[in-house]
Amino acid sequence: MDTIGELLRQWRHHRRLSQLDLAIAADVSARHVSLVETGKSNPSAAMVLRLADQLDVPLRDRNRLLLAAGFAPRYAERPLDDDALSAARSAVERVLRAHEPYPALAFDRRWNIVMTNRAVGPFLAEVDPELLRPPVNLLRLGLDPRGLSRLVVNLADVRAVFRSRVRRQLAAAPDPGLAALYRDLLEPGPEDAPSDADVMIQMIVRFGGRELRLFSTITTFGTPLDITLDEVAVESYYPADAESASWFENPGPGLTGPVPA
Repeated sequence: MDTIGELLRQWRHHRRLSQLDLAIAADVSARHVSLVETGKSNPSAAMVLRLADQLDVPLRDRNRLLLAAGFAPRYAERPLDDDALSAARSAVERVLRAHEPYPALAFDRRWNIVMTNRAVGPFLAEVDPELLRPPVNLLRLGLDPRGLSRLVVNLADVRAVFRSRVRRQLAAAPDPGLAALYRDLLEPGPEDAPSDADVMIQMIVRFGGRELRLFSTITTFGTPLDITLDEVAVESYYPADAESASWFENPGPGLTGPVPA
């Protein structure tokens, strides 16, 4: 198991900060940072959290820092259906419902879907059942030939968007599971080329005899102190033109409410 000094040094290097940079940001001496990193000084729990805050360490990894320093974890990780997260879960459900008739879904740090709204259902009708076994992974669902990729007209553009987002995630916080998904699904290939979009990259989906043009936004919790809430995000898809909006506003049967993944 890595020591607290080793872990802090890894995070500092990952953030490309010198000991002096971190010391100034945390309002401590550079000598103290050096002593902690070399194991010559044992930091308090408060100091561990102060340094972690300046290093923008995710809550999951702050617990690891605390354990390495000999302290109990500070941040709980509860399932989204836990009673303690009922208000947060209700907020996610309201966001999903309010976005209908357009698709929206919530997913975790490894892109596993935790909830969707009713508008997502029709797009899953012809997906290979293997991809719909929990946990349903949005990256696999979107990029696997047995999933939604066969519906996407501009798959190279969509793959590039996923690639950019996952790269940013890995730059912010290394994660072996997410890195494995990147290697499996998002490694750049010779067919990849920059998009020629003027304003934003749209996802063009051929569905129901129409080409639907969509763009998306991401919603996250602003001040989470629970690991689950720190890692959950809601992606909401919007029609990019009047024709696509018209298709969603006359959806037909099969819409039943927010659906747990």
